Amino acid sequence: MIPVGDEVTIPAGTVGYITQALGGSFTVFVDGNLFRIAGVDADAIGKKPVMPPSLPEGATEDDVEKLLWEQMKTVYDPEIPVNIVDLGLIYRCEMSTSEAGERVVDVDMTLTAPGCGMGDILVDDVRSKLGLVPTITKVNVELTFDPPWNHHMMSEVARLETGMF
Repeated sequence: MIPVGDEVTIPAGTVGYITQALGGSFTVFVDGNLFRIAGVDADAIGKKPVMPPSLPEGATEDDVEKLLWEQMKTVYDPEIPVNIVDLGLIYRCEMSTSEAGERVVDVDMTLTAPGCGMGDILVDDVRSKLGLVPTITKVNVELTFDPPWNHHMMSEVARLETGMF
């Protein structure tokens, strides 16, 4: 449930409306509430399921890092239909290997406004989407407001899409 994040089961046959279908997940409006449907569960609403990402055999560190950024580009701000990378919300994404040989990803990100009620949901979305990347065993996402976000952090494409020049 958006924005509180409670997991609920919507009974079969319930009438709802898809309000957003970006980044491999869906937002549906049912009885005055918004719900996020994960892409792997899209068949529940009559859509084709979105399969988790994959890496080619013999993938390099660069391949994994590229896939991490591609995954973050599937996370959308629910109020602005632009992905969080192009919005400039990702300050750092670093992959390392732990002493046990596991790949760990550390992300520093921000929000468009400190009081955004969707912050926990966006952080969880980043964590879960990066956790889908093969060979990644741990994802740490840190929310920061230093430096504060402003529209100049957006990519040129995002500024064009939103008219924020």
